Amino acid sequence: MDLNMPYKATFTREQFLFHEMRIVAQLMLEEKADEEITEMIVSNNLFQYPTEKSIKRIAQNCLKRLHLLNDQRMIKLIVDGSLDCARQTCLYAMMNEYRVIYEFMTSVIGEKYRTKDFSFSKRDVNVFFSRLQEQSDVIASWSNSTIKKLKQVIVKMLVDTQFLDSTKSELLNVVLIDPDLKNILMEKRDIAALTAFNSFEGV
Repeated sequence: MDLNMPYKATFTREQFLFHEMRIVAQLMLEEKADEEITEMIVSNNLFQYPTEKSIKRIAQNCLKRLHLLNDQRMIKLIVDGSLDCARQTCLYAMMNEYRVIYEFMTSVIGEKYRTKDFSFSKRDVNVFFSRLQEQSDVIASWSNSTIKKLKQVIVKMLVDTQFLDSTKSELLNVVLIDPDLKNILMEKRDIAALTAFNSFEGV
């Protein structure tokens, strides 16, 4: 993750996309071109969406996340790994695309695991965004409605990845990182990302 990359709020529309990411990753493993993958998903409605309007955009976003991983092993983990492994790898892909997600997972969730503070509330998310608004003119310019939606997406993402049992949960689950994903992140020297998955080797 390049921490100099700009902050983006587009994940309000795209969200976690676990089901969609697995479909796109499978097609990538079949060595199909991006354009062919997008066409197959749209023409066959592989995402099973009620309307076609957003299918192409979501397919292209999944492709972007998977390309940002820049690692065929991770794409295989999304396709062939256990549900926990696939979810964690998809979360890492989302962290790679969105600086806000990366910083939240490392500075909030990673820090909670480091200090063994498993409490969680909306206050944690609110404090995180307040700090970002103070530090970044870009985030300070985002509307209240955008910030509110981003907060909702982050909490739902934590539920989708089983860090939380529900959107109302006040207890962070103890996550165990998949060994294969852990080995890849250690090889990449992405030590900060490891902390988001409750792993502190090399820290």
